[in-house]
Amino acid sequence: MPKIFLSPSTQEWNEYVGGGNEEQYMNLIADRMEPYLRSSGIAFVRNDPDRNVAGAIADSNAGYFDVHLALHSNAAPESLAGKLRGIDIYYSPYDKYSETLAVITANNFMSIYPLPDKVTSRPTTTLGEVTQTKAPAILCEIGYHDNEEDANWIRSNLTTIAINLVQSLCDYFGIPLIEAGPVFRGTVVTDGSGLNIRSFPSVQGQIIGSIPNGGIVTVYSRTNGWDVVSYQGIIGYASSEFIVI
Repeated sequence: MPKIFLSPSTQEWNEYVGGGNEEQYMNLIADRMEPYLRSSGIAFVRNDPDRNVAGAIADSNAGYFDVHLALHSNAAPESLAGKLRGIDIYYSPYDKYSETLAVITANNFMSIYPLPDKVTSRPTTTLGEVTQTKAPAILCEIGYHDNEEDANWIRSNLTTIAINLVQSLCDYFGIPLIEAGPVFRGTVVTDGSGLNIRSFPSVQGQIIGSIPNGGIVTVYSRTNGWDVVSYQGIIGYASSEFIVI
């Protein structure tokens, strides 16, 4: 299953007009992403809020991740403070996967941001969380926190933004977005054989693990005959027919 490094801003000194700061609101978005990531079968590791950008890059590169996703909000130059609005999704011009994810993410943001013509995907050769990570990476500048309208839009749409970001990841990985709900424990009941865990909700999906008859699993979601399950550290899809909640 896909695995991402989720890196919300650690910049608590970047204050929002009207109160709060960049670290606070980007982490609130990441918090709301977590149940949707789990229900959709995307494993994740979050950055350490006590480490800086260099630390996040090092931690990301120390593991194996399919995507590095950095969450930030923007601020205008002093001469334009409070006057700019928009969402910028930064990608590496040297990585086609980074660019693909950026375009998907920007296109999806257009459906929820009040000024869709001000949502863009932009190449960067200077942002470390995009250019220095092993995994394909994007950095999302979600609005201008020094602009009252953007700051209020972020505050009022934390869950909507979170779901939209997970939708973009699902689109990129080619898997369905599954609504988050209660997490259950389930028991595998078969004719005695093991139950396959697959990378995609289809019998054509790659087999990435197996659960023995009687095995206990964590069930994050159930839809269209498939469960997103976790068993001994493996997260994937298994047939609902053989799992009793």
